[in-house]
Amino acid sequence: MTKKVWFQTGIAIIITLLIIMLVIRVQVIFEPVFTIVATIFVPLLLGGLLYYITEPIQRFLEKRKAGRLTSILAVFVIILLVLTMLSMIIVPMVTEQVQNLISRAPLIQNEIQDVFNMILSYRDRLPINPEQYIQDALNRGSQMLSNLASNAFTILTSTVSVLITLVLVPFFFFFMLKDHEKLIPSMVSPFRGTLKQFLTELFYDIDHTLRAFIQGQMLVSFILCIILYIGYVIVGLDYALLLAIFALFMNLIPFIGPWIAFLPAALLAVIQDPFLLVWVSLITLIAQQIESNLITPNVMGQTLKLHPLTVITVVLAAGNIAGFIGMLIAIPTYAVVKTIIQNMWRYRSNLKETMFTTTGEGGPPQ
Repeated sequence: MTKKVWFQTGIAIIITLLIIMLVIRVQVIFEPVFTIVATIFVPLLLGGLLYYITEPIQRFLEKRKAGRLTSILAVFVIILLVLTMLSMIIVPMVTEQVQNLISRAPLIQNEIQDVFNMILSYRDRLPINPEQYIQDALNRGSQMLSNLASNAFTILTSTVSVLITLVLVPFFFFFMLKDHEKLIPSMVSPFRGTLKQFLTELFYDIDHTLRAFIQGQMLVSFILCIILYIGYVIVGLDYALLLAIFALFMNLIPFIGPWIAFLPAALLAVIQDPFLLVWVSLITLIAQQIESNLITPNVMGQTLKLHPLTVITVVLAAGNIAGFIGMLIAIPTYAVVKTIIQNMWRYRSNLKETMFTTTGEGGPPQ
């Protein structure tokens, strides 16, 4: 029985849970480690994100005989140029639209209230009580504002943390660009034989998975942002740039993100002109069809091989556990875990085949 897969899997799960329980019980001992990990996690995450986005540029330059330091310097210069261009062109437009939105906020609030009142007038015909949901949403909003006003020290601490993160990100990013080929060999150097080969293949597969998702998802979101912005401008929707930029970030969340991005566009369209909602819905539908049938298959292909139902389940669960950040990192985390399990299963199968062939031709161990 001890050689059965289900028995070994069960023992592995039990041991893992016991280790987690012991770590929680002696959390005080590991608290400095948790503090260090929490400090470097966000800079490391942002540095890794920048690395995967800009690594194709570095690879392109080095194929053209550019040196490592030259390619890194070129990448930093390109990033500075892009940020400068955004600050000179995009930021003033966004600032103007934000100021316009703030100035019109009371009018928009009154119009939204009119829409809610119209819905409430038909509440007896609805299967749910919308008044309770609206009141709950207003109470949560008021509580968030009061917490924001009362937690000035927390806001100051968060600001210092953000500044530290902004200082650390370039360092992580620089060394990732400089030594990324050395990372995996240095990690597997203490090991030998088949275990070293397994770990090498595992880390390269993880790298390939993260590369495919991050580069593909960023490119897809950027293209969708441009399509939506052009469509919103053509139909004359107010705050087109703000809505397109919001859609850019929301589309980083697979499947659910586009629907989240559609809601404010639809709401503003109803306020501006109810018939405009038809055009906004049509633009969103066309953009999603282009993305799902043309862009994503050609950009990301079938690299991750994730079922849509799995994606939705993982994203919703991660959102309940860790909020918006959890929704952003849910799919790449799930893809990495899936890659690890697949490699472990393949490694175990190869070991069984090796043991079978070395114990004699055609028969199990005696």
